[in-house]
Amino acid sequence: MKHQIRIYCETSALAELRIFLQKTLGEFHLSDKDQHQVTLAVEEVCANLIIHSHNCNAKDHIELEVKEASGKLIFEIKDQGEAFNLIDYEIPDLKKVIGEKRKGGLGIILVKKIMDEIEFESDKGINTCRLIKWFQT
Repeated sequence: MKHQIRIYCETSALAELRIFLQKTLGEFHLSDKDQHQVTLAVEEVCANLIIHSHNCNAKDHIELEVKEASGKLIFEIKDQGEAFNLIDYEIPDLKKVIGEKRKGGLGIILVKKIMDEIEFESDKGINTCRLIKWFQT
């Protein structure tokens, strides 16, 4: 079973994304905790793409496809913005972030803690980020 959504690159579209994820994840009989965590991770990646890769340009869009495959959910996020390889992201020093009273920069840490696998590829201007979450069946 596949579920897809296409959202435009404006932060107001994140509400539409949350509704889509809530409905889609409800079909997979996940615990509330798992639903919230996965939603947080997917939303964080999409928000970063909207803000940093597309500069909130409403003419651009992001596509999300949710697939189920033998005990795991695959969230495939595609866009044509500036490539950001989540795998190569270096986690900042938390003491430094706190000391600088800096806002932001911590969401990717959550994504890496929540998801079991992260894959990234860029081919002919199309960036694909796969977030994979394993579940006990």
